[in-house]
Amino acid sequence: MSNDKINIAIIGLGFGAEFIPIYQRHPNANMYAICQRTQSKLDEVGDAYGIEKRYTSYDELLKDPEVDAVHINTPIPNHGEQSIKALKAGKHVACTVPMATTVEECAEIVKLTQETGLTYMMMETVVYSREFLYMKELYDNGELGKIQFLKASHQQDMDGWPDYWPGLPPMHYATHCVGPVLGLTRSDAEYVSCFPSGTIRKELHKHYNSPYAVETAHIKFKDSDLSAQVYRSLFDVARQYRESFEVYGEKKAVEWPLIEGKPLVVHTAKKPEPEIPEEVECPDFAKLLPKEIQPFTTGGVYDSDEHQHLSFTQGAGHGGSHPHLVHEFVDALMSKRSPYPNAKQSANITCVGILAHESAQKGGEIIRLPEFTLS
Repeated sequence: MSNDKINIAIIGLGFGAEFIPIYQRHPNANMYAICQRTQSKLDEVGDAYGIEKRYTSYDELLKDPEVDAVHINTPIPNHGEQSIKALKAGKHVACTVPMATTVEECAEIVKLTQETGLTYMMMETVVYSREFLYMKELYDNGELGKIQFLKASHQQDMDGWPDYWPGLPPMHYATHCVGPVLGLTRSDAEYVSCFPSGTIRKELHKHYNSPYAVETAHIKFKDSDLSAQVYRSLFDVARQYRESFEVYGEKKAVEWPLIEGKPLVVHTAKKPEPEIPEEVECPDFAKLLPKEIQPFTTGGVYDSDEHQHLSFTQGAGHGGSHPHLVHEFVDALMSKRSPYPNAKQSANITCVGILAHESAQKGGEIIRLPEFTLS
């Protein structure tokens, strides 16, 4: 790692390709290498972006001493194992969500960062979306007052998605709704209780032995009087894609729109009743970024939808979060500081979902977060 540039390798070129031009334009990043199992896809992307270092083998890439950090964008079941391999190989890690699929993998990642001093960051889009950054700014400025309650949802129709998706328990991929409720106040979850509701079609049950259409969890915050509610659905629930986050304070509350593209609703206390709600167009937060990557908060990476990953188009561009994620990771490495969310925080967020599903299977039993996830 040089004094002014981090050599980045991107693993997985579906969703991962969205980040290549951002790293290429970041003043402190060098988009050094890409990795993809399929040679034709690897060469297509490498040629398009002028990247010379190309690997079809992740293990071979990890042997390259010039790689400072990996950004993992592979299928969910691979995240834990590949993050662990990278840390053992001496590489810093950014990984798309969730951190892992088991509590044990989360524990191993945290342990390795503590032993090696390497950096891990889970690239949770919602906590860098413009809507979240707007609410965070209101909170940090004291405009919300004392926070009284938080709520979030992630509803998505996953029919037709490949491989491991069919029948996936809703809470096994809960970071998009758990992340923002914990992220606003930078809190840890202490324990969780979750109830299932409804039933997905029978042919989907066998994949994970999970019949649930919706899972709703309550999260108790550590060292706080706060709790939050999050809910998830993936199959057989009629709903437009929605990643929502709502915060209720004593002075103001902010609610996500019911329909994608509509304004946020800000409620202000003690006004005459008809004047309490106000529709607010969420501002963009490119001002927080180096000027070279500011255009990516609104313009996207590709010029046409045909090349964009389905999660990007279906998720309305992830709220302009991609350049913020890149900058947080690179800047943390350059400044030798902890990113948000770091390994412990990522484990806490991820394990809430894993343990929430376990709670649902046990009739809503309260389950405590492991000690290694707590600050």
